[in-house]
Amino acid sequence: MKLTLPRLVIAITFLGIVAMAVRPSADTDTWWHLRVGAWIVEHRAVPMVDPFSHTRAGTEWKIPGWLVQVPLYLLFANFGYAGLNLFTAACVTLTFVFIYQCCEGNAFVKAFTLILAAAASAIYWSARPQIVSFLLAGAFAYILHLYRWQRVNRLWVLPSLMALWANVHGGFALGFILLGLTVAGESVSFLWRLFTAESAERAKFWSLQFEVRSSGAVGPRGIIWLTAIGLLCALAVSFNPAGPAMLLYPFKTVSIGVLRDFIQEWQSPDFHQVNAQIFLWLLFGTLAAVGLSRRRINFTDLVLVTGCAYLGFLAWRNVVLLAIIAPPVITRHVAWGWAEARGQVTARAEANPSGGGILLNWAILLVVALTALVKISISIQPALNAAEAARLVPVGAAEYIQRERPKGRLFNSYNFGAYLTWALYPAYPVYVDGRTDLYDGDFLREYLSVALARPGYEAVLSKYGVNVAVVESNSLISDALARDGWRAMYDDPLATVYERARP
Repeated sequence: MKLTLPRLVIAITFLGIVAMAVRPSADTDTWWHLRVGAWIVEHRAVPMVDPFSHTRAGTEWKIPGWLVQVPLYLLFANFGYAGLNLFTAACVTLTFVFIYQCCEGNAFVKAFTLILAAAASAIYWSARPQIVSFLLAGAFAYILHLYRWQRVNRLWVLPSLMALWANVHGGFALGFILLGLTVAGESVSFLWRLFTAESAERAKFWSLQFEVRSSGAVGPRGIIWLTAIGLLCALAVSFNPAGPAMLLYPFKTVSIGVLRDFIQEWQSPDFHQVNAQIFLWLLFGTLAAVGLSRRRINFTDLVLVTGCAYLGFLAWRNVVLLAIIAPPVITRHVAWGWAEARGQVTARAEANPSGGGILLNWAILLVVALTALVKISISIQPALNAAEAARLVPVGAAEYIQRERPKGRLFNSYNFGAYLTWALYPAYPVYVDGRTDLYDGDFLREYLSVALARPGYEAVLSKYGVNVAVVESNSLISDALARDGWRAMYDDPLATVYERARP
């Protein structure tokens, strides 16, 4: 195969994405997913009530992530951190393969846009079921792109993907968002064409299945077909252990108002941070590409970009939607603008590389591949990953509790709960962890009153029979416990273990 310059650029781009994505990927919530996977493997069943906390023990729990939690646990059990990191990188890379298939035009423009989108979405890359949501959202966007722009109908695949998605992660709502925005955009496009057409031409629109190919519009029959597929997808969600009730899962989660006040990924991005600014660069790049192409944006592209940008402004976790939707729009408009510009100048034929040029291209690719391999080999080292985990979760505190076995129920900081579930189950059920679908708004507000050491916090701890607390070392609750007579049994820069003083 001749390794032309465009192929070289794309190959380097994907090597870069792989190298970016292979990194320590176990975040604070990874650990409870691993514990659930271990529980499922041990019991050969999906838990339908909570087995991991003492505050919600036995409460009904509808879990949407079991189909990823099991392989995540098996990868970690057999390959350690390397298994988690490579799995995460594989999902990220496959997602951008789908996005790349939707892009048009110059290889350099596609490469730059893909890298920018990858950087914008990197906040989402972690060893959790949500990374498979990212992949499935990319697959949904690709199938919708094929239908709109290439007239290839693979929409029948979407209900099957949705049935899979409903057993993977609560992010299956992203599929409905993409479908809903597409239907809305196509409906606006149809109505605009209908009411701006001459009266004699309007009758033609009602029998038109597809518009002009280059427009990306699908016409009234296409809108009906997309809507029907959406309804089939809703039906497909029911194929999970929780049944049709899973359809309400996303609404239940977003209705917990305290999430926006307490959990960063549910808050609006902080645009003083560079990774949030990359989201802005991607959005402004889309606006620039559309504005400079001198070609009106397709209505559905407009609805998709504005809708996904709006959701991204609302919450960190939604930034990934624009990273999926924007690259095809950017590259399409740059390609149109470039074609118009070339029409005004003498076009030059792209030269085929000579034998020496091909060898040089292969040499460059080999160097880049070796560099990426070195970076990957460093990123999967157990010591590096263990050090990163110890920076985020209370490894030392958990080891102390395992060794000393203090008596009594546990109180723990929210961000520590997932790891303590992994490290201390079943001896010490946790007080709270990252399963926001299990803990309702009232409970989380009560937890916050304790975490902020508000008056009456000790009464809450007594209500739940708490005798041991694992909290951030530099926190209001740590200071209050020390002041009110709790004994610090273990302390490190991240976490302190307190025990209630006995009378």
